[in-house]
Amino acid sequence: MAGEWVNITLAEACSSIDYGLMAAASDYVVGLKFLRITDIVNGHIDWNAVPYVAIDEATTRKYRLHDGDIVLARTGASTGVSAYVKNPPSAVFASYLVRLKAKPEFDSRYIAYYLRSNDFWAFIHGVLGDKSAQPNASASTMTKAPLRAPKDRGEQRAIAHILGTLDDKIELNRRMNETLEQMARAIFKSWFMDFEPVRAKMEGRWKKGQSLPGLPAHLWDLFPDRLVDSELGRIPEGWRVCALGDVIDVNPSRSLPKGHIAPYLDMANMPTNGHIPSGIVNRPFSSGTRFINGDTLLARITPCLEKGKTALVDFLKEGEVGWGSTEFIVLRPKPPLPAEFGYCLARDPQFREFAIQSMTGTSGRQRVPPEALSHYKIVSPGEAVAKEFGKIAQPLFSRASKSDKESGTLAALRDALLPKLIRGEIRVRDAERFLK
Repeated sequence: MAGEWVNITLAEACSSIDYGLMAAASDYVVGLKFLRITDIVNGHIDWNAVPYVAIDEATTRKYRLHDGDIVLARTGASTGVSAYVKNPPSAVFASYLVRLKAKPEFDSRYIAYYLRSNDFWAFIHGVLGDKSAQPNASASTMTKAPLRAPKDRGEQRAIAHILGTLDDKIELNRRMNETLEQMARAIFKSWFMDFEPVRAKMEGRWKKGQSLPGLPAHLWDLFPDRLVDSELGRIPEGWRVCALGDVIDVNPSRSLPKGHIAPYLDMANMPTNGHIPSGIVNRPFSSGTRFINGDTLLARITPCLEKGKTALVDFLKEGEVGWGSTEFIVLRPKPPLPAEFGYCLARDPQFREFAIQSMTGTSGRQRVPPEALSHYKIVSPGEAVAKEFGKIAQPLFSRASKSDKESGTLAALRDALLPKLIRGEIRVRDAERFLK
């Protein structure tokens, strides 16, 4: 009967509760994807970053993940963190995860949202108590959590649908932003690392008035039609090899009075993928790296540089100066190079390898001296090509930033609705009609 709610334990809503596979992950493409605790970030699984594992058919059947499964972390700082598995690739799950499968009378996505509620987390914190060394909880312990749910599965589905619609849009935005950045970085690599437009002209693959992927027809006259020898190998005629410091300012001076309230970004909120950081807060300036819109921030310390922590600053107000960790290096392209050139360079594998090889200091606390980057050799393009890249790349990054702000609004709405829907404070009437 719609409107009636039941009070049970999480275990009573599950048809199976299973521990994962104990095995070694591989970065090589072998076997199936191997989902681990570290692959779950903010309740999201980035399958592109998940490693692999080679296992036999019987083991695959036992640990295979299916659409609608829920995985729950049982050890470490992530104890209690969960993710809803939606349309997974061929994958199995690791031993520090627990897989939950819902009974037919329960909607699995509703249960997944319950696992993100304050009620479930209050239970987990009570179970963990003051454990400080290595938090952990068994599957049987965690699934004793009290679960309140509508008795009618249709009403459960309606609640999950409301919250899921918001999450699906956030995920769509995330994938779109990933694609937008990939487009910009692909053009950067094609133009400034592989010199593809020049090679296309030389080989007759691109003719005047003709368009190719990533090469609009009007760019024909901007690119030279031959490569010449240089200390870095063959480069486009008219372009020049120079030290990075000649075309990009490294740690340019920024003024910010001590005690002034300004946007602050710490290392923990630097993105490993994408250009958009999170967790920007206002704090009084004490000491740290200062930056303005158009700067690229590059983590210079182990292991943050190796993890890829890099950001393009586009979140400040006009004329505003932000600040953050002393372990940031600031890159600021000099005109005519656009701001996006600096960011794409900072994401380039060759540049990052140079930075990593330039690290000094003791093991575990190595960092890149800013002056080392100033000596990195770079091929500087012609002014017209540099400006044209900015015209193409800037709208892509701007669109991604706008989409990220929309996702923030949607996430806040979801977080506001979730506890009220899970507790029945907001009711979904006529659930079946709503779902149709």
